[in-house]
Amino acid sequence: MDYQRSNGHSVSRLTAHIVWVTKYRFPVLEGDIKLRCRSILLQICQAEDIRILKGVVSKDHVHMHIEYRPNQDISSLVKLFKGRSSRKLQIEFPELKQRYWGRHFWAIGFGCWSTGNITDEMLNEYLEHHRNPTDQDQSNFIIE
Repeated sequence: MDYQRSNGHSVSRLTAHIVWVTKYRFPVLEGDIKLRCRSILLQICQAEDIRILKGVVSKDHVHMHIEYRPNQDISSLVKLFKGRSSRKLQIEFPELKQRYWGRHFWAIGFGCWSTGNITDEMLNEYLEHHRNPTDQDQSNFIIE
């Protein structure tokens, strides 16, 4: 592994690809709004100790490939990204209030896919290597 987070009690590398879109998929993330959205998301990640592995702010959606701590959960992180960026963008760019009169800048929901450096096949092979077929105490998790 290239990078792992560690502290006194755990070692981890949790990564995810998350995507969320503007409400009604209006293409408003252009110019200064796009740059400010990117800087807000960078500030949030820095404050929350989240590593951005790669990311793109498109005209109507955001893609982020992130690495996060084990005590963080994706839904809370997306809520933080969407909430803070929506509030700050609408304060700093009054023209957005005309289009998003209900103060809802982002659409409801998001997409999330876990990513990693091992495949299911690699993990199953590793677990099979550690399984003791002579154990009679049913300590192995085998789905038949």
